[in-house]
Amino acid sequence: MSHQLALNIRLREGATFASYHADINQDAVHAINALAEAHGPPRQAYLWGGPATGKSHLLQAVCHRASFQRRSSVYLPLAQFDATQASVLDDLFDIEAICIDDIDVTVGHAAWELALFNAINTARDASHCLVLASRDNPAHLTPDLPDLRSRLLWGPVFHLKPLDDAAKLDALKARAKECGLELKDDAGRFLLNNCRRDLPSLFAALARLDRASLAAQRRVTIPFIKSVLDL
Repeated sequence: MSHQLALNIRLREGATFASYHADINQDAVHAINALAEAHGPPRQAYLWGGPATGKSHLLQAVCHRASFQRRSSVYLPLAQFDATQASVLDDLFDIEAICIDDIDVTVGHAAWELALFNAINTARDASHCLVLASRDNPAHLTPDLPDLRSRLLWGPVFHLKPLDDAAKLDALKARAKECGLELKDDAGRFLLNNCRRDLPSLFAALARLDRASLAAQRRVTIPFIKSVLDL
């Protein structure tokens, strides 16, 4: 059984590099993509940014890439573990691609800080791929454990920025096209203005519309959106 399955944490199937809408974050995406492909140093990078900027998406994309290349990988969203489970960061020495999310939650918790410190050292010693992520800039984190902060900054740090409305509309139209669905600009803007504005929520709404459109054999217009999504 893989480390990922043993933890009962499933990767989101659609979280790939191809499905990430980079726009203003292209430099970060290119760097993480290259890191996932490389087999030598540098082997560590850090992503930070607010909610719905795609941090978790990119971490899981690294794991999907590793799986495609038949390399071992693990995605660890630390916010899903409680204070007594720092041992999930142990025994990672044989994992070739390690992606650790929610680094913020370790700050101020001695067991978690030590486990993270050791995991970073282990990955570096083995020249394994390590991608870390948090909401806050790692340079501004204040862990109690000496030297942990410097370990977090061993590799390049990338700030993921939220997409503006024009980029979100482009992303919606691209996703609709992938589904064989025509989404006019006015319908896309209506979704942006009347649904939750993060891409996962917008894509979920689009998936509902796709199913309803197929069943009813109707185009996705504003009246149709209103009826399907109860807006």
